[in-house]
Amino acid sequence: MKLPFINSLTPIFVLLACCAALLNTASAQSFDGMERNRMKDMLSVVKNDIKKRYYDPTFHGINMDERFKKAAERLDQVKSAPEALAVIAQTLIDFNDSHLYFMPPSTNVEVEYGWRMEAIGDKTYITSVRPKSDAEAKGLKVGDQIVSVSGFKLNRSELWKVEYYYNAISRRNGLVLEVLSPGETTPHKLEIASEIKRTPQKIDSRTFRMSTGFYNEENYKHRFEKFGGAAVWRMPGFDFEPTQVDDLMSRFKDSQGLIIDLRGNGGGYTKTLERLAGFFFDKDVQIAELKGRKKMDPMVAKTRGKDVYTGKLVVLVDSRSGSAAEIFARLVQLEKRGVVIGDRSAGAVMQAEEVDEALGTESVVPFGLSVTNADVIMSDGKSLEHVGVTPDEYIVPTAEDLSAGRDPVLARAAEELGTKIDPSAAGKLFPYYWK
Repeated sequence: MKLPFINSLTPIFVLLACCAALLNTASAQSFDGMERNRMKDMLSVVKNDIKKRYYDPTFHGINMDERFKKAAERLDQVKSAPEALAVIAQTLIDFNDSHLYFMPPSTNVEVEYGWRMEAIGDKTYITSVRPKSDAEAKGLKVGDQIVSVSGFKLNRSELWKVEYYYNAISRRNGLVLEVLSPGETTPHKLEIASEIKRTPQKIDSRTFRMSTGFYNEENYKHRFEKFGGAAVWRMPGFDFEPTQVDDLMSRFKDSQGLIIDLRGNGGGYTKTLERLAGFFFDKDVQIAELKGRKKMDPMVAKTRGKDVYTGKLVVLVDSRSGSAAEIFARLVQLEKRGVVIGDRSAGAVMQAEEVDEALGTESVVPFGLSVTNADVIMSDGKSLEHVGVTPDEYIVPTAEDLSAGRDPVLARAAEELGTKIDPSAAGKLFPYYWK
């Protein structure tokens, strides 16, 4: 049985990048009546899963039959598989629920744009550029502010939609960026080509997150550093077995202070969150209530007794810290267990379950969806959905910091624990790895 998970929209950008490749290849194929009917069947399966599993039986006041009827009518008008997949995806996006989303059929085609961007404060900046890519050749640099992507103006709340569109829906092989480099007052435009290639891997329902150039195993490993009496745990996600938490926490039993770096952490399993939280309290603590269709047991951090970590704790968050990462950070605040430093988090906090589906018998087309099964209400009676965690200390890197490779957030966290690390040295501890 799959563990319930609390996962932000951030992984959507990863798994739906595979759909962008599908769209590029599908657009070249014929879209006949059989394919159209398959898309309608897919839409029907999605509708039934939501009706059966969605946490709110009123569906936020949405008329399900009417909404999906209109979607089916739109499928009668589309002329390609990419357009059809976009119709299905949009139907779920309109719920405005961070954990309700469509996972399209996977593919063995990779798409790589050659750069990564992130919302920092209210602006969007380039955080990494792939060496020897067209982006590098065109002069795109870390620290550049992205004002727009192919005409779409960027802001913090809409960034995910732009990423979703170009990773999952757009059939373009390149994008036009409106860029404002440090020191500039007028943006300039860069037309950057993407790279598309095929991989030999097996395609099935387990390859959603793997069939994309965005995935690199090195970036999803737990990474650790120590300096002075402090330890740093760069945790990529909560999507690992709860039994592993004990081994990971044993690394820090002799550290006077611990920094848990949840920047870019999109969330993961509920049970893993509960297990980790239990290491920071000498008694059982209720993390949150779960509000679903039926009564659900609350999330509880059960104390680890003699293994509880008693040193100082600092938690780092940013705009891509989602769900389980946000809940852990907010728990630390509410229980006054430590300090949260960084940027406001994603505000994508619900509990959901992944549903695997497939169409066909001889030629099977696997797809799936994430369905929200509960809202998460913290001990202060509030949900973090669309709100996020406001850090105790708001600190974000400037464009100049990004360009120079400095990490003032981690440097400040070290200072909070009574030790020092130069921001430039901190910026070298956890590099981004390109595939």
